[in-house]
Amino acid sequence: MEAIIDYFTNIPSSHRTLLLVGGITVFWLLESALPLFTHEYTKWKHAGINFFFTFTTILVNFFLAFILVWSSDWVVANEFGLMQWVSLPVVVEAVAGLMLLDLIGAYAAHWTEHRIPVLWRFHLVHHTDQHVDTTSANRHHPGESVIRFVFTTLAVFVVGAPIWLVFVYQTLSALLSQFNHANVTVPAWIHKSISWLVVTPDMHRVHHHYQLPLTDSNFGNIFSFWDRVFGTYQQVDNSQLIYGVDTHMDHDDHQSIARMLRIPFDGKRQPTTAGSPATPPVH
Repeated sequence: MEAIIDYFTNIPSSHRTLLLVGGITVFWLLESALPLFTHEYTKWKHAGINFFFTFTTILVNFFLAFILVWSSDWVVANEFGLMQWVSLPVVVEAVAGLMLLDLIGAYAAHWTEHRIPVLWRFHLVHHTDQHVDTTSANRHHPGESVIRFVFTTLAVFVVGAPIWLVFVYQTLSALLSQFNHANVTVPAWIHKSISWLVVTPDMHRVHHHYQLPLTDSNFGNIFSFWDRVFGTYQQVDNSQLIYGVDTHMDHDDHQSIARMLRIPFDGKRQPTTAGSPATPPVH
């Protein structure tokens, strides 16, 4: 455990970049070998759009990183937060701290973005993707990157997280997001074995269905049990899903970077699809 703490306390930026790029590469290759959806789309063009938003996400977090480091240093120095108020074996503290960072920094942030209209407008960019794959993981409007950063910083204060745990959380968060957005067929026995603990593609892609009520389900990123605990879990036949969001199904809403950057400021739109929300049958 000490080796892990030492490594992540001083993890070089180059290693974090390598983990990010390596994750996308692995899941990209798996998508080619074991795709769930085989619909035709220009994968590299689609990836180019998502890589643009990945770059803006990295840029926002780079310029705000000093706040996160300062926050972590402050809670440790001032013995503030749950991990600073209790004394448990380091492994137990690490697991519990990681769970709470995921709850506040990912699940709560995501749930809130779906409930508060002004935050939803920024999160919409993520949902406009009509060909969800591993590159979709970091398809976030720069404004949403700031929103997510605020929740992560809040989580650091609540948890009292040392910087090594913050970096562990961010690394796992990035890799699991790439995994659960991947357009891959996960064997049923693997899905059933691990989906009680971590979010799988079969679970998360339900969230990307283009209509309510499925859009407002399965908010988790690392740990899947938060959705079960808070009653937001849905299990459906993935083959019947349609990606996107019914207010923004136009071509430019998911193909034009300039259009996507303006989406939060366009105002409210009516759904472009007719009929009542389509809910695939639960199996």
